[in-house]
Amino acid sequence: MSAVFSDQPNSQLPVNSRRKIPPGPRGEPIIGNLREFRSDILGLLETSARAYGEIVHFRVGPREIFLLNDPYYIQHVLQTNSRNYRKGMALVRSKILLGEGLLTSEGDFWLQQRRLIQPAFHRKQIAMFGQIMTDCTLEMMTQWQSYIEAHQPLNMAEEMMGLTLNIVCQTLFSTTITEEERAVVQEAMEIVLQLGVKNATRLPFFEKLPTRGNQLAKKAIHQLDEIVYRIIRERRLYPQVDEMGDLLTLLMTATDADTGEVMNDRQVRDEVMTLFLAGHETTANALAWTWYLLSENPTAENQLHTELNTVLGGRLPTMDDLPKLPYTQAVLHESMRLYPPAWVISRQAIGDDEIGGYPIAAGSAVLLSPYVMHRNPNYWENPERFNPTRFLGDSLQWRPHFSYFPFGGGARQCIGMNFALMEAQLVLATVAQSYRLRVGEGFKIEPEALVTLRPRNGVYVMIEPR
Repeated sequence: MSAVFSDQPNSQLPVNSRRKIPPGPRGEPIIGNLREFRSDILGLLETSARAYGEIVHFRVGPREIFLLNDPYYIQHVLQTNSRNYRKGMALVRSKILLGEGLLTSEGDFWLQQRRLIQPAFHRKQIAMFGQIMTDCTLEMMTQWQSYIEAHQPLNMAEEMMGLTLNIVCQTLFSTTITEEERAVVQEAMEIVLQLGVKNATRLPFFEKLPTRGNQLAKKAIHQLDEIVYRIIRERRLYPQVDEMGDLLTLLMTATDADTGEVMNDRQVRDEVMTLFLAGHETTANALAWTWYLLSENPTAENQLHTELNTVLGGRLPTMDDLPKLPYTQAVLHESMRLYPPAWVISRQAIGDDEIGGYPIAAGSAVLLSPYVMHRNPNYWENPERFNPTRFLGDSLQWRPHFSYFPFGGGARQCIGMNFALMEAQLVLATVAQSYRLRVGEGFKIEPEALVTLRPRNGVYVMIEPR
């Protein structure tokens, strides 16, 4: 919900264009669709797309909001005419945590940062982190024995969140973050994220008020800053040989090819915070949903196990194995089709535009929802069904590019996509080789649309050794 609102009413909407607006739910006087956005935004977007088609109009107070449910319209905003669209206000508000990191910055500064950071996420560079990912997964699995012996359920949503945070800490900082600091990072991130969701539909001044939530968030950000700035200072003063390959060192030594400049401490801090958020929350949720879907679909699970047995034969997966595990990757893609962690992308029109024959006034909010688009029956047969074979062979070739976009698209496509896919595949292959994870019979999990798409109340499973 946090990604949908702009702070500007559409006062400059031309008079003639007022007569031609896309269809959409009527809403209430004055507040429009505000109540529906607050109560069940995911359901609202999905049912509205089915009822009204490829472009849907909403109104929240004086604000115009357009949902695009056509891959070519989505491509127009993210790629063809992307210069006319900037990030939505939710990401602007998240600068309190992320500063001017890649997720929040715009224009020339964003381009400069992207150029600086891109080399750190090249496939060859991130390949060195594969061993860390499998080691962290094995460490997590050693904690499961007591649950197995006691026949107790384990919350895989929490397990995956802890695992991916551990991985991002080790790939970012090597050995320079303590267990206590890691716990502080996890708790502080959760506080800030929860407040961001609550503030999403409030007026901008609300986040400056001395409320308890705002004070907790301020304290949490201060704790995060203390940890990150300490590590940056120590790394600049006392660089260690065993830390030279981690992401922090790559960020600190990245040099602009045109100017020869490197990032200052504030810029490094902002990118570290961005990696903390984007580097564990999204992958953790993708994996949690994957365990749920595999438990509900034993045929797909058996096919996954067959591939792992054939290719790995009981040994740990490596980076070199990943191209030989197409079904493993297909399972993850199908999971992200049904439950994309980045469930909505928001943009704000800078100038007037036209999409699908309808005028989009400057200041309007435009929503692009992977969750909705990935379930569009015009592009996905039986869209509610979990079927990883959709992503095997050339089955995707006939579909428009933006019919599937879990990592966004265009120039601002997620820079960590290869890192996330590698991590998720290695974790999935490592765990699935040893265990079956069983969700209780008849237990249905609902999605919760927060900053990312989480499984509401977690994913509790019984762990069965294979």
